[in-house]
Amino acid sequence: MTEAFAAFLDSVSTVYGAMPFILYGALITIGTVLLAMLLGFVLGLPMAVGQVYGRPALRRLIGIYVWFFRGVPILVLLYLFYFGLTYQLNQIEFSLFGKLVKINLNISAFTASCIVLGLTSAAYQSQIFRGAINSIPSGQLKAARALGMPDGTAIVRIVLPQALRLAIPGWSNEYSILLKDSALVSVLGTMDLMARAKAMATGTEEYPAFYITAALLYFLITALGVRALRKAEQFARIPGYTQH
Repeated sequence: MTEAFAAFLDSVSTVYGAMPFILYGALITIGTVLLAMLLGFVLGLPMAVGQVYGRPALRRLIGIYVWFFRGVPILVLLYLFYFGLTYQLNQIEFSLFGKLVKINLNISAFTASCIVLGLTSAAYQSQIFRGAINSIPSGQLKAARALGMPDGTAIVRIVLPQALRLAIPGWSNEYSILLKDSALVSVLGTMDLMARAKAMATGTEEYPAFYITAALLYFLITALGVRALRKAEQFARIPGYTQH
């Protein structure tokens, strides 16, 4: 019993000493998720509008994008983008005004991770926004048209503000999923929370201690993010307004 307790104290001491290193990885994880969520929002919202109000050709094109990024695993996309697409683009050479030009894309593992997670999140966020837009009564858009308001203005000023409020619970779910998926970016060399926990566990052979610490930090980051989004949902709620 004494030996087991001493070993436990040694593990706690080792983890405590490595906490600054681990916490910096947690900050990288948070940054990756937030940037990916932002990219997903910037791309996903216009795609949702295009799927609801766009022409059939545009809806089909967006549907292919959503189908691809929802159907291919994150790990495959990370390898495909970072080791496949980037490498192939760097092999392209062409002549410009008599000079040989070679593409040199120096994309860091962190940047590639944010891009891949953001593109994937855009596919999921577009469906969150599409569902929220479709839940808005169509009579509101018809009333705006009757008043002479252009469709684009009506969508931006009437439909989207309501849809964004309704999309916050879906955002909360997407945030949780994206945070868990971010643990895979360590395969590219991104020194996030998972990569640093793995490095310390391998170096000290304190595997349970560091992986439990990583799990607790992921849980804490998830809980704080979900709580913040719930606060945002309460703040954006309009008293007396109910969605039918």
